[in-house]
Order: sequence, then C-alpha cells, then structure tokens
Amino acid sequence: MKRNRGLDVASVADAIRLDAVSKVYGTGVGAVSALDDVSVTIPGGSFTAVMGPSGSGKSTFLHCAAGLDRPTTGSVHLGAAAPDLAALSETELTLVRRRHVGFVFQDFNLVPSLTVRQNVTLPLRLAHRRMRRADVTELLARVGLGGRADHLPSQLSGGQQQRAAIARSLITHPDVVFADEPTGALDTASAREILALLRAAVDDYRQTTVMVTHDPVAASWADRVVFLADGRIVDIVAAQPADRIADRMTRLGSWA
Repeated sequence: MKRNRGLDVASVADAIRLDAVSKVYGTGVGAVSALDDVSVTIPGGSFTAVMGPSGSGKSTFLHCAAGLDRPTTGSVHLGAAAPDLAALSETELTLVRRRHVGFVFQDFNLVPSLTVRQNVTLPLRLAHRRMRRADVTELLARVGLGGRADHLPSQLSGGQQQRAAIARSLITHPDVVFADEPTGALDTASAREILALLRAAVDDYRQTTVMVTHDPVAASWADRVVFLADGRIVDIVAAQPADRIADRMTRLGSWA
C-alpha cells in the first residue's frame, strides 16, 4: 500500500513539536492548569508512550498534540514546516485531523450498525476519498481481520474490535496515529496483540505513533517514554523494561 505523502512527517526529524504549551481550564480561583509550559518533539517514524499519574495532563497532552483541543498558550506543529495548529480555524483543524491524523481509543468507538469494512473505511468517506477494495482487504488482513470484514462490531471480541479501530486509524495513511489507552479495556492476551500491531506499524511502515497509557507493560513496547506530572514533563527515557518504567512511575510529582 502506498503512503499518502501528506505532511510527510515520517521523513523529517520531528513529527510533532510542542513549544511552551500550557492549557488552563476555567478562570479565576477555579482555574485548573492541565499543562504547564510543555515543550517536546516527537521523532518521525517513532513509537512514543506518554505516562503519568491520574491528573498529570496525559489526555490534555494528547488532545493538544492532535489538534482536538487548543492550548491556552504555546504552539503545536505536525511536521517541521506545518502551521501552528493553535492558529487554525475549526474548519482547518478538521481537515488536518482527517488528512493527517489517526485515532485509536480505549472504547473502540466503532459504529454499531456498520460492518468492519464500513467502519474502517468511514474516515475515507468523511474525507470524500476513495481507496481500492483490494487495499482495504489487504489492510484488514494485516490486522488479522481478513475473515471478519462483513461482521458487525457486536460479533467481534474486544481485541478484534480494537484491531478494527487500528485499521480505521491507518486507512488514510496518517502522518501520526494517536492512541489513548488502547489496551485499557482488553485482557492481557488481547492487549499484547494490539501492542504488537502498533509496534509493527512503526517498524514496518514508519508509522509515527503516540500512545497515552497508564500501563508500564504497554509503555515498554515504545521507543521512548515521556513522563508527565502536575502538567509538566519531568522525564523522557529511551525504551525500558516494564519494571523500570513502573519504578519511575512511583517517583513522579506528588508520588515522589
């Protein structure tokens, strides 16, 4: 399958860049700072895990990096030459997400009334794009759903539903896939299969992937781990075994 060149972030050093990003919800005495002056770059073609205790800002980080939410201050760029997402209109942001970003969620977010094939190709239809049926069939086979194309989500296991969600995230050949707790609703065997799929997408197709997770085992599949605490990045480490990641998690922010 040919990659859509799009922003072509897999061929540049930085797939994503956050510069001095802060996000504050509310105003006055009730204001809550979810991100506080966060600056980081995500290399193209890499697998990055984002970890931290509850309330550390993990989900806000993902939402701002993916253009789902606007930072209060700072800038977000997909690719070295891409415009600041925070400066785009809602219409422009929608187009960026459709063309350049894929999403995988904890609860799958499949449309119950659509078949696997229809769910997977939904982003193409929303973007008014076409893909050859053979390419869709190839993608479904790659994620292990070759014989399930005409099944409804209710006829699939949790692991199979997440495989369909991963296929849906890849169908547009996005520049970046954002995965929000993709194994959180799965048993350990299914979780391992999903992580192996995400890892293979990075290794075989240079698919830049950013995964928010609370699970040290899941994070151990990544090339590096970004640790957040109290809305700030407190550490970035290269690939680590799960036990070392778990140990680092016990020494973050107020847990330290």
